[in-house]
Amino acid sequence: MSEGAKKLSGQEAVMARRKFLNTAAAAGLAGVGMAACSDKPATAPVAAKASSVPGADSHAGEPGGGVHLKPGELDTYYGLWSGGHTGDMRVLGLPSGREITRIPCFVPDALVGWGITNESKKIMGTKPDGSLKYTVADTHHTHASYKDGNYDGRYAWINDKINSRIARIRLDYFVCDKITELPNVQGFHGIFPDKRDPVDPAINYTTRVFCGAEFHIPLPNAGGDLEKADKYRTLFSCVDAESMEVRWQVLIDGNCDLAATSYDGKLAATNQYNVEGGAKYEDMMSAERDACLFFNIARIEEAVKAGKFKTYGDSKVPVVDGTRASNADPKTALTAYVSVPKNPHGVNASPDGKYFICAGKLSPTCTVIDLAKVLQWFDGKLDNVDKTIAAEVEVGLGPLHTAFDGRGNAYTTLFLDSQLVKWNVEAAIKFHAGDKNSKYVVDRLDLQYQPGHVNASQSETVAADGKWLCVGCKFSKDRFLPAGPLHPENEQLIDISGEKMVLVADHPVRGEPHDFIIFKRELVRPKQVYAIDDFPNAVKDPKESGVVRNGRKVTVKMTSQAPAFSLREFKVKKGDEVTLILTNLDKVQDLTHGFAIPKYNVNFIVNPQETASVTFIADKPGVYWAYCTHFCHALHLEMRSRMIVEA
Repeated sequence: MSEGAKKLSGQEAVMARRKFLNTAAAAGLAGVGMAACSDKPATAPVAAKASSVPGADSHAGEPGGGVHLKPGELDTYYGLWSGGHTGDMRVLGLPSGREITRIPCFVPDALVGWGITNESKKIMGTKPDGSLKYTVADTHHTHASYKDGNYDGRYAWINDKINSRIARIRLDYFVCDKITELPNVQGFHGIFPDKRDPVDPAINYTTRVFCGAEFHIPLPNAGGDLEKADKYRTLFSCVDAESMEVRWQVLIDGNCDLAATSYDGKLAATNQYNVEGGAKYEDMMSAERDACLFFNIARIEEAVKAGKFKTYGDSKVPVVDGTRASNADPKTALTAYVSVPKNPHGVNASPDGKYFICAGKLSPTCTVIDLAKVLQWFDGKLDNVDKTIAAEVEVGLGPLHTAFDGRGNAYTTLFLDSQLVKWNVEAAIKFHAGDKNSKYVVDRLDLQYQPGHVNASQSETVAADGKWLCVGCKFSKDRFLPAGPLHPENEQLIDISGEKMVLVADHPVRGEPHDFIIFKRELVRPKQVYAIDDFPNAVKDPKESGVVRNGRKVTVKMTSQAPAFSLREFKVKKGDEVTLILTNLDKVQDLTHGFAIPKYNVNFIVNPQETASVTFIADKPGVYWAYCTHFCHALHLEMRSRMIVEA
């Protein structure tokens, strides 16, 4: 080591390391045309040192205290996580990180009978022969409904990227109740509900959910223009929060990635990493800058109401023109394309309602966009839409997603640096304006490894409380016991209540989850027993049980009440189409019954006061013991019925 290097200490040493990393990464990426770019010189101030990583045995009163709950203690936060390829939503308690349940949505689930019962198949969607339309999914993003800028405990939504579906979760029962397939799009990725209705200020709750399509396709995608990638297009969609019908779509230049909405209900946005419209990865990063695309919600809805739209294919959904060429005049524009560097991977709304932040991914920068100025541009009071940029500052290599603590600080994951950076938004704006003494980087924390999605407690609400932050690390090598080639991902819990970030826990998780939200437990009041009157075909009295024949269609009505089914046996004939309806008459919480029939692919549960049904063809003569699959009573093993199929 040279004498000059030996003299470096503290801030200087870290700045030297950062300069080396920036230079090395840029050189490495340049080999495939991926050099990080910035209009600003690489002189961003950097924090003194990444925070130390304490052990996971923190005690109450210390940073990270209270993570390891005592028996009987309840978590103070709920977390809703995407399930990835399992096509479901995970529900966690935080700060413990304990998985409480999984909510099946897009993919069959053998525990609850999702995709087996008639009720769930109707929600999932079926082919004419009654089989499921899709049995695979890829969930990425989950968000919940708002009232007055905070979560209201009504709904959550989650996307299926593969088949362009959106599912709604009822948070009173934590069950999926509707699924909608978006027309004329592929790669549905970004999702975010509005935080209030912009048309009527008195409606201060979610009425829409916005959905961004990532992939370009011919429109309509029915066999034309197959090889003409320059004619492929993308749509941004709006789904009604209550009916779950698609309200409208916007034809745009470029693609959609993530989505965000403003607190006043006037703007939605998506970051775009492929304004080039490229079909190959080298084409998708040829431009030095991409865009954050804003949608003027009220104007779009006015255009739809005025009939200024077209439709594609068999879809009747109105599609308005949001392309650059058709929206050059700010006073009539439906959209605004704000230039940001390069291949951004995330757009997030600050809790104060002032800013959207785009992270650069292939640029070491985060871009802060002033929403008040975006509205000024739409009003014709700003001559250049790029003047809406309040700051564009370097934070580190591979910035992806950003969370907030409600105290003016942003937390951005750095995929290439394997770090989380804490930075102050207003200080960054001052630095961008010319105050080079403004120290906007507050802290750095090393993570294991390659962090992607990040969220903090109440992060994108007016009630952001800056207590806990979770980050999903895509790689976990050397963190957990090896269990074959498929490694788990590593979800890390961080205490952000102080000036320094403190890593307090690692949690292995089966791949591949993505985004999540964290909210206080008092914002949701889940019911633990169903209302039997909500089920039109409920069997409310054991005396209603029996077998009803209508030709070759047979209906079997049953009840369950620990430790017995109301029918000890029932008879059908070979070839009958059997519909079995089961109601759980128990009224005690946590007293769930299951029902399985061997050789007939039937297995489902009914929670207290719930009704579910299955339909199948009795094609195999014999005796089949139907039994309770969910432990319910000391006589659980004896809780059976016989299905006798007569030849």
